[in-house]
Amino acid sequence: MPVLPGAEPFRHEGGEVGVLLCHGFTGSPQSLRPWADYLADRGLTVSLPLLPGHGTRWQDMQLTGWQDWYAEVDRELTALSARCSRVFVFGLSMGGALTLRLAARHGAAVTGIVLVNPANKVHGPSAALLPVVRHLVPSTPGISSDIAKPGATEVGYDRVPLHAAHSLRTFLRLVDGELPQVTQPMVLLHSPQDHVVPPADSARILGRVSSTDITEILLEQSYHVATLDHDAERIFKESYAFVCRFAPDAEEKGSRTGG
Repeated sequence: MPVLPGAEPFRHEGGEVGVLLCHGFTGSPQSLRPWADYLADRGLTVSLPLLPGHGTRWQDMQLTGWQDWYAEVDRELTALSARCSRVFVFGLSMGGALTLRLAARHGAAVTGIVLVNPANKVHGPSAALLPVVRHLVPSTPGISSDIAKPGATEVGYDRVPLHAAHSLRTFLRLVDGELPQVTQPMVLLHSPQDHVVPPADSARILGRVSSTDITEILLEQSYHVATLDHDAERIFKESYAFVCRFAPDAEEKGSRTGG
């Protein structure tokens, strides 16, 4: 299947400091592309992969699960680590959960992490029924484009494939158990008004990780896809400042070549 316009993966060869960005469930790299461009423009090496089953049609996602999504970002981290002296991982929503697992499993290979409205649990009364319902109903209405900013839209699926949602539920429970293994410096930015992931998810993550250098930032003007919302510029600036704090050799070049 052809990739939806705007959902293509993105890579930029920059300096010795790398950033891996992880998009969310049923979303695509489009939701993080302005963030990736901002970092690339400042001379960082950037990788923004398209997760398997995403960015085409929701039926394709029915054939994938968390093992496929995690394997993709794990491969990208390995490639960045071979190329860069320091690597940071950033994630939105389920991408935040992928980020947390990479941090838990790879330790010192991940210098620091930035999470935006990270998911910790599949909520709602129907979540417990997913093991059965997924065999009876293929999909439910989508969760994309939860954005306060007028005119801003997310390239994502208009349906949630329930086989994939069941796999996501399994994955989030796995990641929750690994949170105490996360020790890296962290910036967690979350929206008080989020119609996809409640603030309770961020609170649980903050309470269970072992990181001692944590910055929590509220995104008062944005909904779930805050990277495309009113607070996007703040996310970009805070994350770049975070990178520079732990990798002073991340030089700002002003403009990039290639891409």
